[in-house]
Amino acid sequence: MARRDGMLTLDQLRGLVDDGTVDTVLVAITDMQGRLQGKRCAARYFLDEVVAHATETCNYLLAVDVDMNTVDGYAMSSWERGYGDFVMRPDLDTLRLVPWHPGTALVLADVEWVEGGPVPASPRQILRRQLDRLAERGLVAHVGTELEFIVFDDSYEQAWNAAYRDLTPANQYNVDYSMIGTGRVEPLLRDIRNGMAGAGMYVESAKGECNPGQHEIAFRYDTALTTCDNHSIYKTGAKEIAARHGKSLTFMAKYNELEGNSCHVHISLRGTDGSAVLAGDGPHGFSPLMEHFLAGQQALLRELTYFFAPNINSYKRFQPGSFAPTVVAWGVDNRTCALRVVGHGESLRVENRVPGGDMNPYLGVAALVAAGLHGIEHELPLEPELTGNAYTTDKPTVPATLRDAAELLAASEVARAAFGDDVVDHYLNNARVELAAFDVAVTDWERIRGFERL
Repeated sequence: MARRDGMLTLDQLRGLVDDGTVDTVLVAITDMQGRLQGKRCAARYFLDEVVAHATETCNYLLAVDVDMNTVDGYAMSSWERGYGDFVMRPDLDTLRLVPWHPGTALVLADVEWVEGGPVPASPRQILRRQLDRLAERGLVAHVGTELEFIVFDDSYEQAWNAAYRDLTPANQYNVDYSMIGTGRVEPLLRDIRNGMAGAGMYVESAKGECNPGQHEIAFRYDTALTTCDNHSIYKTGAKEIAARHGKSLTFMAKYNELEGNSCHVHISLRGTDGSAVLAGDGPHGFSPLMEHFLAGQQALLRELTYFFAPNINSYKRFQPGSFAPTVVAWGVDNRTCALRVVGHGESLRVENRVPGGDMNPYLGVAALVAAGLHGIEHELPLEPELTGNAYTTDKPTVPATLRDAAELLAASEVARAAFGDDVVDHYLNNARVELAAFDVAVTDWERIRGFERL
């Protein structure tokens, strides 16, 4: 695809630094939780030193919980190992302007060991490995992610001080596709859209969603790695732009008892020559490759759900009749199925509806590729499509809890073969840390039910 406005070559950055337009370069990696972590480098220092020699960061960034607490159980980083450094090696193909910060550019980095070589458990490296496996077969993955979020009129500081309770949503009612509803928050939506366009992304549209204050901004699909890079930058940028408006927004999978925030992932395959390989003369216009690719998605969905739903809260979203999937089935343009097939010909693709807004995009897309490759390599047969309401069938369901998903991942021979034992064990430890923290927490729900009446 053509290079977007806002993307920079190194020579273009040098020119912008020389004329004083850019003075800061953000160097960032994506951590296990899908967040950008890194450094704000003086632009001249970035050009003089970081481009040639990279920069370092503490290796605990891939071994902490969401509160940045150091926790036990990680082989790569611990008190015993001294919490040393990783190398952040800038990927100059990701260099871009950050319009919502004055004088600022950003580059994403790959994580390497100080002694050399990639860090296998780094989310970006996990995806790279699966894309390399695709390339060995002459295939390229194209991906689009559809992130929903809820906007509140409270600032992040006000939300924190209120313990995130009793916040005021930016809309008071269901604004799904409502022009009035999006008009109410258009100053924010417009700034996010324009900011992302200025950071090299192809923005398609914005629309309202069901939960009060809920919205979605859609972006054009791209190659898998580029889409995941853009996804991570967008989540950070949207929050920063909301903060500048005195508002807050959340991508958490289930903020309240109403509709959760989804992140439907669309994936298709092309040949390295750009040819469409999923369309064919079979039923539904599928090629044999498409049948095997989709069969692999279905066969491994339960085993790999952790990578789509990595948090305790993720599983609260899976409710019957909520447009969030509960049933492991596929259907043509059927939103009750976990796997929805849409498009035709060159646009034929699979939409995985399991992920929520809290998914780490690199891990989720890596899981989709690994599952599809399993189906292709073993020529798995595709079962008939499900028609009608998947919620009322007796077919297998997605795991109901993080604990269930972690147990399925731990026992998955396919996951261990695709990702490596070290990677699977690393993320299983992350699940154990989250479960242990939740198991000792006392919730508002417990206090309300038990304070007086029990």
